[in-house]
Amino acid sequence: MGSRIEQVKFALLAMQRHAWEQGVAAQAFLELGEEHWAIRLARAAASRQSCDGRLAMVGSDTQVTDPAANGEALLFAARTSGDAILAQAAQKMLIYLLQDAPRTSDGVLYHVKNAPQVWVDALYMAPPFLAAAGHPDEAMHQIEGMHKRLWIEKKQLYAHIWNEARRDFDRDACWGVGNGWAAAGMTRVLGLLPGRRTGERRRLVEYIQATLDGCLKHQRPDGLFHDVVDDPRTFVETNLAQMLAYTLFRGLQGGWLDETYRARAERMRRAAHAKVDRDGLVQDVCGVPDFDRPGVAPEGQAFFLLMEAAARDAGQPEIID
Repeated sequence: MGSRIEQVKFALLAMQRHAWEQGVAAQAFLELGEEHWAIRLARAAASRQSCDGRLAMVGSDTQVTDPAANGEALLFAARTSGDAILAQAAQKMLIYLLQDAPRTSDGVLYHVKNAPQVWVDALYMAPPFLAAAGHPDEAMHQIEGMHKRLWIEKKQLYAHIWNEARRDFDRDACWGVGNGWAAAGMTRVLGLLPGRRTGERRRLVEYIQATLDGCLKHQRPDGLFHDVVDDPRTFVETNLAQMLAYTLFRGLQGGWLDETYRARAERMRRAAHAKVDRDGLVQDVCGVPDFDRPGVAPEGQAFFLLMEAAARDAGQPEIID
């Protein structure tokens, strides 16, 4: 891995992180093979576990699914270290999702405690941990319930926020990063499902490919996308390109996407590389703290690294300027 990747890593580690940001950072280091960093980040998430089991709780207490983004790295850390405290922390997070977290009448997790809302972000946060923790049925149940509520068939894109009480969208915008969360989250679940579950694997591939194709219809000539995928009046944003490139490279590696997607993935990858500044910050992602304008964010850093790990594993050469 070249110096740009090292710069992005160090910039990520220097950033303040909330629950999901800690989790996606840990996952990035895990997929890069830098397990020592993944374990350290997982330990830090466990050290800030709330009494009800939610991991990495910093700031807002309303988060329901975001803390579960730390789960896979924590499971890895517990297995690798043999540390019973880490294993107990992972189990507490799992019990919270399975038994205590607020949800719809048919069992689909709300994204926050203070509103009956299903968010597209949650497709990344909870199902991969559920699958990794030995609950693939529940992982698929969550994906199916979220897909049913958030997928807009005529657009071939996911809306952002569904309100279960009103049976309507609180935000029907097809947020780019939200579609990236969905594609990447389902990709991770696909990699965790046992091979014998052929029907569910086939369905996941269909969902992922539909999301990819729906987004790619709106790709700009520079390889990037608008913040709301189908609304060119919104700002040009970097992270969706990274998230889709990650998904495409994992699909190519896994053999469930054909080679016609490789050039599209590499184009997005190179567009993202062009956005890294001299300090290792990936510019013009949905920026902290409100994600409503271009800026920098830990998730943008982490997905650059996830994209690079996936590109390496799919046989792409390193980008060196």
